Amino acid sequence: MLYKFLFFDLDHTLLDFNGAEDTALTSFLEEAGVAPKDIKTYKDYYIPMNRAMWEDLNHGLITKAELLRTRFSRLFAHFGREVDGAYLAECYQEFLSQQGQELPQAHAFIAEVKSRGYKIYAATNGVSYIQRGRLQASTLLPFFDAVFISDEVGEHKPSKDFFDKIAAHIPNFDPKAALMIGDSLTADIQGANNARIDSIWFNPKGLANETPAVPTYQVKNYQDILNILSN
Repeated sequence: MLYKFLFFDLDHTLLDFNGAEDTALTSFLEEAGVAPKDIKTYKDYYIPMNRAMWEDLNHGLITKAELLRTRFSRLFAHFGREVDGAYLAECYQEFLSQQGQELPQAHAFIAEVKSRGYKIYAATNGVSYIQRGRLQASTLLPFFDAVFISDEVGEHKPSKDFFDKIAAHIPNFDPKAALMIGDSLTADIQGANNARIDSIWFNPKGLANETPAVPTYQVKNYQDILNILSN
């Protein structure tokens, strides 16, 4: 067995963040008083804005506190409403934390990986309350030997310190036997590069790599990952 310690990103790798976000946003916007006819318009503005803010976080341009505090005040300001962004952030987190949607075949895949004897760890950026709630709502939590969330670690991917800190909590950890698996080049793959561990870029859409990050492997589906682990 070439690898022993498998670090899995969650969103867009095992958990269906798009589905979770859509459901949570609908409930949140309804509660915030947005008219049903306007909800899609709000979503269409918020989703790319939010993703851009997370990319800024990955590049060290903003802090997580700033992201969480301002994303909803920015959303509603775009539509001419002044709101308490911090309060709305807490409301949204409550809705999102209840969403355990998984990507198709994620359960069967992670069960197969576990049956092969690997140590499996979640290694995710995000808000602890949200990510733990979503894992609890999914069927995946029992497969993980431990869950590492940036909020609790005190560092976030792609920082080398993130990986150093979680490695310190894993008995007999060997970086040569570690593998980071995730969809984000800027967080997962660059993080693995920084930590000098191997990586799999989970890339179902066949996107081009326009970043400095260099994955050890690139795959389009879970079977491709199993094939790599079988080598």
